[in-house]
Amino acid sequence: MKERFRRSMAGLAAITLALGGVSAPLMAQNAPAPAGPTPNGPTDAQLMDDANSTGDVLTYGMGPRAQRFSPLTQINAENVGKLVPAFAASLGGEKQRGQESQPLVYDGTIYVTGSYSRLFAFDARTGEQKWKYEARLPDGIMPCCDVVNRGAAIYGDKIIFATLDARLVALNRHTGKVVWNKQIADYQAGYSATAAPLIVHGMVITGNSGGEFGIVGAVEARDVNTGELIWHRPVVEGNMGTLRGKDNGITGKLNATWEGDQWKTGGGATWLGGTYDPDTNLLYFGTGNPAPWNSHLRKGDNLYTASTLAIDPDTGVIKWHFQTTPHDGWDFDGVNEFIPFDATINGKPMKLGAKADRNGYFFVLDRTNGKFISASRFVMKTTWAEGFTKDGKPIVIPAGRPGDPAAAAKGPSVFSSPSFLGGKNWMPMAYNQGTGLFYVPSNDWGMDIWNEPISYKKGAAFLGAGFTIKPIAEDHIGALRAMDPKTGKIVWEYKNKAPLWGGVLTTAGNLVFTGTPEGYLKAFDAKTGQELWKFQTGSGVVGSPVTWEQDGEQYVAVMSGWGGAVPLWGGEVAKSFKDINQGGSLWVFKMPKG
Repeated sequence: MKERFRRSMAGLAAITLALGGVSAPLMAQNAPAPAGPTPNGPTDAQLMDDANSTGDVLTYGMGPRAQRFSPLTQINAENVGKLVPAFAASLGGEKQRGQESQPLVYDGTIYVTGSYSRLFAFDARTGEQKWKYEARLPDGIMPCCDVVNRGAAIYGDKIIFATLDARLVALNRHTGKVVWNKQIADYQAGYSATAAPLIVHGMVITGNSGGEFGIVGAVEARDVNTGELIWHRPVVEGNMGTLRGKDNGITGKLNATWEGDQWKTGGGATWLGGTYDPDTNLLYFGTGNPAPWNSHLRKGDNLYTASTLAIDPDTGVIKWHFQTTPHDGWDFDGVNEFIPFDATINGKPMKLGAKADRNGYFFVLDRTNGKFISASRFVMKTTWAEGFTKDGKPIVIPAGRPGDPAAAAKGPSVFSSPSFLGGKNWMPMAYNQGTGLFYVPSNDWGMDIWNEPISYKKGAAFLGAGFTIKPIAEDHIGALRAMDPKTGKIVWEYKNKAPLWGGVLTTAGNLVFTGTPEGYLKAFDAKTGQELWKFQTGSGVVGSPVTWEQDGEQYVAVMSGWGGAVPLWGGEVAKSFKDINQGGSLWVFKMPKG
């Protein structure tokens, strides 16, 4: 297992090098100067209002709460069958791997990131490329799960995104020229960055990737205009936070849930990014798996890994936490997005948040204080736990934990479901304010998993586990499920033969959009789950769709390009879908004239 992991890392690094990933200054291509005076660009107020403004898409998640809901109704359940392509724009070249980006749309331009840390600006009316920027990645980068990037952030005259060598880059949105470029962590220690940044109060808020290498997960804030660090908050207890260059308190309590010095290599990467709720003035970030995977090497709950954290955006102080998988032994990262929403439960209006976790449970919490409300299974099977108690503790099944290898080369193997790729992985769900339902892109699969001895070495894989992923149903792996957060019930589901690995969009037009690895962008009735429309994009759709209005018409856009963790780590599942074509294209749709 360790050799397979290292070979994959080396292979990705070699691919990067072969396709231009050499040490060199960063550069933009085809970047003309802007013609005449232009508006400065999106402000803090506009970003906070993104969920309500329909003429643009300014944030990852279509609003700071990332509900991925649009109030637009021009395209609706009655007419979506007539939807046709407006144009398609290719990312070009040979770098066709894992296009997981969500487009941003502003001032007549669509901005998308691409695999291998690239950023493109396309004309929103014609699809013509305005400029592109390519990060010249160094040899030796160690991206765990493909060379993906999930999107950018926009503010004023800047467009900002993270790179695989753990840097944050701000470009002029008109030209693609570099404004500032900051290192956020050491890629040689296994750090990388793939998430779309979040901008709050004039600060760029980001996490980090690399939990499989024994890094320390963290959230940090930088000045959006200069890139200078404002605060840094490690998410593994025992590590010191900083605020404006000074110590700002240890995370948690030293050695409360970790033994010895294990907190120094404890994992917990915050690799998916976060959400923000203006009502509570809190950031919500999920944290990844503890390191190593072999849980017999680290006693305790291992806070704050596999958790949701509420963080003060101005100071980086953790206000509350909720751990979804204490003492994780299955790689059930808790990074999945925590989406704020309001609902009335038992006659009481409440400020809530929901999260569909890798571990197979759909959580609802009080977002003001982290109090547990409910946890409902949203996948076919969970072998690690029978459910959750009324105070939010998992009812763990001891026989479901991989065995202790002790002095042996390999410990006892167990079958586990979900697999380590999760009941839901990175792909974001959506919340419809009209139906009151969450639409969860989920997968039903399992794995044989076993533990192995391991010791930490900087820059080397730090797992101590092996696995083989297997399907558990004859007719599907992927399942788009509509969840009622008030009851925890599945209202409807759509089953897909291949795993679902793309994000979801929902609209007031009673629609839900998502893509499939088979190449389709599909639209469903938000109330019933009936499939209403589909379009073949030519490659697997693992991006997140968006919608906006322009020149009096509603548009829908999505990235197409198969890749991500499934073809790298999917075992028997990956073999079943090895013939899916790779790609790299932006597809844009609208209703035909007349």
